[in-house]
Formats: sequence, structure tokens, C-alpha cells
Amino acid sequence: MNVDLKGQVAVVTGGSRGIGRGIAEALARNGATCVVTGRNTQRLKEVEAVLQEIEPTCRGAVLHVEDMAEVAAFAKETFGDLGRIDILVNNAGITDDQLLLRMKEEQWDRVLETNLKGVFNCTKAVARYMLKKKYGRIVNISSVIALMGNPGQANYAASKAGIIGFTKAVARELARKQITVNAVAPGYIQTDMTEKMEDKARDAILSLIPQGRLGRSEDVAGAVLFLVSDAASYVTGHVLNVSGGLYI
Repeated sequence: MNVDLKGQVAVVTGGSRGIGRGIAEALARNGATCVVTGRNTQRLKEVEAVLQEIEPTCRGAVLHVEDMAEVAAFAKETFGDLGRIDILVNNAGITDDQLLLRMKEEQWDRVLETNLKGVFNCTKAVARYMLKKKYGRIVNISSVIALMGNPGQANYAASKAGIIGFTKAVARELARKQITVNAVAPGYIQTDMTEKMEDKARDAILSLIPQGRLGRSEDVAGAVLFLVSDAASYVTGHVLNVSGGLYI
């Protein structure tokens, strides 16, 4: 999908690899100045170099999304340097899987702090600058697991389901200011982790997907591009399921 994002500034959290990197590259290819955040300095440098070949104004920044003060400072600096923030893609997320009765409190807290509190922190920090311009596109990356559940992922499912509720509430709050807030719920997407899966486990997953293939980061990026485009200006509070029919 091609959209005109020239002159717009996009922030993508968790953008140094996987789905986030795919989203960042798609935004840059369509003209956006993309600010990608992550925790790994080396990976950020690598993705920054790639993005700058596409759009020279792109940059990377180390950011811990669970730290409200750090996020607020990052948003202030980004707006001060670039003069605007038009797009926010809340993609940063982690897993720490375990069956409920074996799950430690630390596992629960860590996943919720990054996946859900991180979305709260980033949205709150960036929305105040979108309000100054009376324009914004916020896309929160949830998961099909939020819609259907998965054994051993109670913490992850809860965090991603929380994102959906958060999306709908904030969409109502910001709609009159021409700021849309939507969510994308990816299914099983090809990543470094899925590439290392045993054939038996991979085949078991594929058997559940009507389209018969894993998704690609481009599939998720295409959904994000639609939601940040003018074509979706009347779409807000929506959850776009990108799972190849895994969840219908």
C-alpha cells in the first residue's frame, strides 16, 4: 500500500527488529520521518542506518517505555527537534510465558509494565503534542492472543487485551480533536523466534491458519499504513485482525 506521509513524523516503539522494524521501514518508504525506539543500542544503530538509506531524516533512540519520566522526556525532545509528532505506533512488547500456577509475580508484572503500561505512557506523552496540532494517528499493536487466549500466556493475553480496551476508551476521548486511535491484532508472524521453531511445532500452527501460511511483517505494516492514511480518517476505536483467518 502506498500513502503520502511526506512531512509527517512517526514514532515507532520497539522498532529495532521484527514487526516494528517492518512498520518503520514501510512508514519511511512512504515519506515519513521515522523515530524508532528500542532498548538494544546495537540493533538501533543497524536499523537507523537502514532507515536513513530510505529517508535520511529517520533516527533511532534508546527508550524504556515502562518509565513514564523517560518517555515524557523523549516525547518533549522529539517534538522540540522535529516540530511535530503525527503518528505513534505502540509496538514495544515482550513475552515471558508460563502456565498460570507456575507463573511468578515478577513475570506478570514485567509483561504488563512493558506491554500495557508502555502503551499508556507513550500515548499520554505523545497525545499532548498531537493535541497542539489537532491531528494524530495512534496505532496500538495488540495480538490475536488477546481475542482468543493461549495456554501459558495469561500475562501476555491480559496485556494485549488491555491494549484493546485502552484503544477504545482513548479513541472516544480524542476523536473530536481529529486524532484517531486504532489497534492491530497480528496472528503468527514470521520472526526470528518462529524461524527457530521445530518443524512439528510450526506445522501445528500452520494447520490452524486457514490461509496456510505465517504472516509477514509486511502484512502488519500494510494494516498500519491504512490506519495512518487519509483513507482511514473516519476509522477510530477499531481492532484490525491480521491473522490469516486464525481468528474469525
